[in-house]
Amino acid sequence: MKVVAADQPRRSRRYALLLAARDSEYVLKAYGGYFNVFVSAFGCGCDGDAGEEAWDMFRAVDGELPTEKDLDGYDGFVISGSPYDAYADELWILRLCLLVQDLVAARKRLLGICFGHQVICRALGGHVGKARVGGWDIGIREVTMAATLPPCRFLDALQDLPPNAKITECHQDEVWEAPLGAEVLASSDKTGVEMFCVGDHVLGIQGHPEYTADILLSLVDRLSSAQSITVSFAESVKMQLEATGPDREFWLRLCKSFLKTEELA
Repeated sequence: MKVVAADQPRRSRRYALLLAARDSEYVLKAYGGYFNVFVSAFGCGCDGDAGEEAWDMFRAVDGELPTEKDLDGYDGFVISGSPYDAYADELWILRLCLLVQDLVAARKRLLGICFGHQVICRALGGHVGKARVGGWDIGIREVTMAATLPPCRFLDALQDLPPNAKITECHQDEVWEAPLGAEVLASSDKTGVEMFCVGDHVLGIQGHPEYTADILLSLVDRLSSAQSITVSFAESVKMQLEATGPDREFWLRLCKSFLKTEELA
């Protein structure tokens, strides 16, 4: 069953989070689950209050997806990050790819974060795989905006777009080649496709705008304990986080602008 934010009256806009990861013990304890993290980050209000909109969640990682009849009831969709590979052939990932194609065909607003960014790319015919340079990318990464950006209303609504912006990263896979018809909006010295769009209705971001420092630190500890990364690497990430942070407010404004700026008819 989908999760619906409690006590929500009928609102003018509705969004769905397609959760591609299971809630960690830390996120459950600190935030009540990733659903609340995303609603707090991308919703109109704070602390899970989405203001003049409603948010639902489908646990895509457990095979739960909206039906074709559900799609018309939503103004936009967000696909979360995941510990799984976007290029894997597990049934739920293949079904998610088919849903992405349906959403794009219907011109629904679709935002992909990390795994979501990659799975959208795959579903639309792009290429995804293990990072070609340096393995894991965890911590704060400065990305550079493309010199020439496409005429998208959600970008225009931001007015002054900075030439560079720092974002929280945690991934070892990446987009190798953006899908046909996509525009690469940002890159970094580690990853060639940090952000891409397809018109005004598809946006993929490799980093994690929704992450707070404590969520990343908890994840670093879990990866270190599981020996997925070395202790020295984990310590270097923690030292970096003490010295700097992401331009989180910019990324949240960008995501909200994408989800909520109306397209021209």
